Amino acid sequence: QVQLVESGGGLVQPGGSLRLSCAAPENFFKVYPMGWYRLVPGKQRELVAVIAPGGRPDYQDVAKGRFTISKDNSRSEVYLHMTSLRPEDTGVYFCNVGRSPRNDAWGQGTQVTVSS
Repeated sequence: QVQLVESGGGLVQPGGSLRLSCAAPENFFKVYPMGWYRLVPGKQRELVAVIAPGGRPDYQDVAKGRFTISKDNSRSEVYLHMTSLRPEDTGVYFCNVGRSPRNDAWGQGTQVTVSS
């Protein structure tokens, strides 16, 4: 089983920002594209953004223009900087392999709540 640890969630007002972090094993991080996913109420878990091992980002429509995915190779961490947050962004955010998540790598996620 792969241990991925998400952090950085919290309660934020609409229009606010949050920065999520994901710590991954070093070998995992260098080989696989890493993605952020979210589980929002009433919907299936969805991909939000992906970053390739070489650093190229790719965003789903829900993230374009508002979210930025990045990583720190030296720390084996992936980040999701979220701005202009909306109530519909409320949910649990997870990291995993980008586009082909591993069933043995889902962590606890980090809760993001956007509310006034």
